Amino acid sequence: QVQLVESGGGLVQAGGSLRLSCAASGTTSSVSVMGWFRRTPGTEREFVAAISRSGGATNYADSVKGRFTISRDTAKNTVYLQMNSLKLEDTAVYYCAATAGSGDWFVFTRSYNYDSWGQGTQVTVSS
Repeated sequence: QVQLVESGGGLVQAGGSLRLSCAASGTTSSVSVMGWFRRTPGTEREFVAAISRSGGATNYADSVKGRFTISRDTAKNTVYLQMNSLKLEDTAVYYCAATAGSGDWFVFTRSYNYDSWGQGTQVTVSS
């Protein structure tokens, strides 16, 4: 079992930056891919970004490409999401997720392919 705890959310003006962190504990050796998803009220969780075990491969949703960067510190079992040039539409609850699965990147854009989830952290972008 893997436990995930997110931090770093908050209120920021449009155009600003935030960095989210996700600390993993438990059976972290089983984790292959870690990802970030987000959800706004009344919607399904939306894929944001994912990163491989080594941190050498990443994948992003088109809506955040060029603005967000996912990274991984394997020594600290922590994944980060650096969010720059934030827009109003980035407002959401952001969730960290982990999986022991394998497959191509399409697999890891789907929330049902992740085994463990954090509690979420609110990001609010104001005008």
